[in-house]
Order: sequence, then C-alpha cells, then structure tokens
Amino acid sequence: MTIKIGITGGIGSGKSVVARLLRSMGMPIYDTDLRAKQLAANDAQIRQKLTQLLGNEIYKDNALNRPLLAAYIFGNPQHLQQINRIIHPRVREDFRLWAAQQNGKDFIGMESAILMESGFTSETDITLMVYAPEKLRLQRCMERDHTDAESVRKRIASQMPDEEKLNHADYVIYNDGIRALIPQIENLMRALRERFF
Repeated sequence: MTIKIGITGGIGSGKSVVARLLRSMGMPIYDTDLRAKQLAANDAQIRQKLTQLLGNEIYKDNALNRPLLAAYIFGNPQHLQQINRIIHPRVREDFRLWAAQQNGKDFIGMESAILMESGFTSETDITLMVYAPEKLRLQRCMERDHTDAESVRKRIASQMPDEEKLNHADYVIYNDGIRALIPQIENLMRALRERFF
C-alpha cells in the first residue's frame, strides 16, 4: 500500500522547502506546478485547447508565452477557470501515471499550491499544510521574487485563505521561523507510519 500525501500551503509558506526535505528523506514528490508548466508547453492536447481559447500568440517561438498567459489570468478570473479546466485534468492523469511507477514506496507526495482549489485532494490520502504567518510570507516573497508588497498581497488574495486550508488539512507543519522543520517532519512521518503500517 502506498499512501499519497498532498503537500500544500499559501505562497511563501515554505511548502517547497518541506517537499525538498521530504524528498531528501527518500519520499518521491510530484511537483504539480512544474509538471503543469511542462505539460502546458509540450502536451499537444493542451496546446490545441489553449490556442483555441486564447489565440495563436499564446505560443511564441514554439514555447508557451508565459507573460501573455499571466496577463490573461490576472486580467480576467474567468480565464483562469477556463485555463485550469484545460490543464488540471492532464496534470491529474500525469500524476496517476507517475504514482503507478513508484513501486514499493510507503509514501509519495504531491506538492501543489492549489491542492484544495484544484480538487487534487481527491488524488491523495492525506493533506499536509505548511503554515506561516502572512507577514512572514509577505517578507519571504518580496525577498525571493524581488517584488513589492502590493504584488505579493494580490497573489495571496488570489489563493484560498490559509485559515480555510487549515480547516481541511489532516496535518500541519509550522514554518514560522520559530519551530524547527526537521523535528516536525520526523514526528509527522512517525505518526503516519503508526497510523498506516
């Protein structure tokens, strides 16, 4: 039996750091953001549907025109829903294929910023949320992305509120700069082993 762990958290929460730590401990992790980008760039079905929806200029020099895609998404929330309806089913299929290849692993992970919003929780057994206070998330994003507070706040506002995610999470890792991550992750894995094996 392989237990699938959905790893999520708001922008700047440190979910990717937690995913990297789990990967370094031997857990295979599927990165939905990375795979969505790769599929959007290379999958013929996605290319055809995005071109139908947004026009030929959405692919430039045989590559996805990311700035134009971002402009569509942030300019019209309805476009985001339409684009997600094109990309998410393919990511779901891709994850299932990937998961089927992880033979003999007790645990595998799916890292996704929009795990709950996208419905990807239906693909996982456990939801793990990485939580950080908004002020800290804001600071991290400004430093990491070399951007201003207002831009980060808009991105935070476009995601499901952390408080709502906390209500749906089975487990929480606190990445607040106070509690160390590795002991929390080790405790989590012990609890999961006791629960499932």
